Amino acid sequence: MSEHRTVTLLPDPTPREIKNIIISTDDHLIEPPEMFDGRMPAKFHDVMPRIIEDENGVQCWLFEGERMYNMGLNAVAGRPPSEWSDEPQRYEDLRPGCYDVDARIKDMDINGVYASLCFPSRLAGFGGARFSEAKDPDVGLACTRAWNQWYLEAWSGKYPDRLIALQITWLNDPEIAAAEIRANAEKGFKAVSFPESPRHLDLPSLHTDYWDPFLRACEETGTVICLHTGSSGRILTDPLAPRNAPISLFPAYAMVCAADWLWSGVLTRFPGLQIALAEGGIGWLPMLLDRLEYAQDRSLQAFLDEWPDELKPSEVLLRNFWFCMLDDPSAVPQRHRFGVDHITIEVDYPHGDGTWPDSQGYVEKQLQGLSAEEIAKITHLNAAKLFRHPMPTGAPWVTR
Repeated sequence: MSEHRTVTLLPDPTPREIKNIIISTDDHLIEPPEMFDGRMPAKFHDVMPRIIEDENGVQCWLFEGERMYNMGLNAVAGRPPSEWSDEPQRYEDLRPGCYDVDARIKDMDINGVYASLCFPSRLAGFGGARFSEAKDPDVGLACTRAWNQWYLEAWSGKYPDRLIALQITWLNDPEIAAAEIRANAEKGFKAVSFPESPRHLDLPSLHTDYWDPFLRACEETGTVICLHTGSSGRILTDPLAPRNAPISLFPAYAMVCAADWLWSGVLTRFPGLQIALAEGGIGWLPMLLDRLEYAQDRSLQAFLDEWPDELKPSEVLLRNFWFCMLDDPSAVPQRHRFGVDHITIEVDYPHGDGTWPDSQGYVEKQLQGLSAEEIAKITHLNAAKLFRHPMPTGAPWVTR
């Protein structure tokens, strides 16, 4: 691991003019050093994840003997692009909004973003799988519960009108996972981050009934299943290809994920499930719909024999899935092909892909020419409906 480098933190930008209410359905948090303090059973105090400083002066998480450097491109907001890299950094080299909730709200105010759904980072993994991979499952489960407790107490619970409660879950036992979902729903959690493809993490396939207890609990509690691109660690490109190759294919990951979940039979057994795809855009959606409907209309017997639902595949896709857009100029003109009722906006703070602090301008440009009703649905009304999140009672809602 290279030595710690000095970085530049730019001054606070000028607050942007608020032209649209924005609810971002894909942002991230960097887990703070104190996350587990006072939230783990006493018997696990010596083995819980903790921040250490390595021989090069770089901070990292230490868990079960493994070092996890969770900074780099995960947290470049507020730094000049010329310094962006995947080099690990110290917390003081990050913009405080990456890990401090009060500073996060300030950055949301600067950006003109009303509410946000924040995914985990490298400690828990985008899909929350890291703790389920622990060598000691009792410690892993305790970490999962502590992570969720912190999120509710110190993150979303501190600003419940601005932050949507997202949990991670236990992947090694679907009955325990189901119990956690039900208990957390009572506490106010609205969503769960889940791996887009469990089998790529050596977990049972979606194409079995293994996950049914967990899925049933999500359906019964209205807990939205959030699938973030890359949460299973799979790579569609050659392993020797540069990092930019899989990054350029993020939409393809989302399409593969949607098709896999669509054909798994899950949505026939649990038709009330709501599945939100994060960081995959909507550009692939017309293509998948075209292929599904082409096969349907031609009555391809082999295609239809494998389909378990009374509704057509394209109908289930548009009923149960929600699609998060960031930069989709080619797809917006095709919105009448799939409608706008299940499209949401992402900001992706504090990642390199993110639009902070200019999300208001990006959204206005992306949605130029749409009706006021369409814009309102995409920017905030769809997300508020999906996550049952309250709308602001006054304007502006910011605390500038």
